[in-house]
Amino acid sequence: MPIRIKICGITRYEDAKAAASIGVDALGFIFCEKSPRYITPKAAAIIIAQLPPFVSRVGVFVDESPEQVIAVARATGIDTLQLHGIESPSYCAHMPLPVIKAFAIDTATDLSILDHYQTTGFLLDTWSSDRRGGTGKTFDWSIAADACRKSDRIILAGGLNSGNIEEAIETVLPYGVDINSGVEIRPGEKNPHKIRQIVQVIRDWERGGGTSLQRRRD
Repeated sequence: MPIRIKICGITRYEDAKAAASIGVDALGFIFCEKSPRYITPKAAAIIIAQLPPFVSRVGVFVDESPEQVIAVARATGIDTLQLHGIESPSYCAHMPLPVIKAFAIDTATDLSILDHYQTTGFLLDTWSSDRRGGTGKTFDWSIAADACRKSDRIILAGGLNSGNIEEAIETVLPYGVDINSGVEIRPGEKNPHKIRQIVQVIRDWERGGGTSLQRRRD
């Protein structure tokens, strides 16, 4: 199965259009006001309304009330929720849209927490004391590889770029990758050439036998 590719932190239509035309599977819109990649629901709705079919629209939230999340989802047209806070299993279970639960990873992370959530997927990102995602830093990918033995819906994030993506997917064999700062000019402004480059590396890896390697490891 091809690795799913998500470009997160979309704030401009031209970036969304470029990413979709290059062939990414999902675009992420961050609705956390503390993020340097924050986008208002109104601005996101304008972009989302112009997207082609078969591109997933993911809304990123951090510890918002369920009512606010649902209201933003209805106003914007997002089809998937990505939750980066301390949202509980019950919170996730009662959302009306598919949920990707994000966890910040450090050396002391206990992956048994995944057992308590019944979500569509899990996103593993770099732990930071002052930022939820978008740190531009990687973490110990062996932890993510262990997580992939527990779930076949692990999405890898954290400092991914064209220079390290091949090693990352070779080490982890994730369901998908979430790319943000690694394809940016500055926070919230993407570089289409970097997007094309990282997508090309992933697809070349697959064509070169990456998917058969995954089957052998399974």
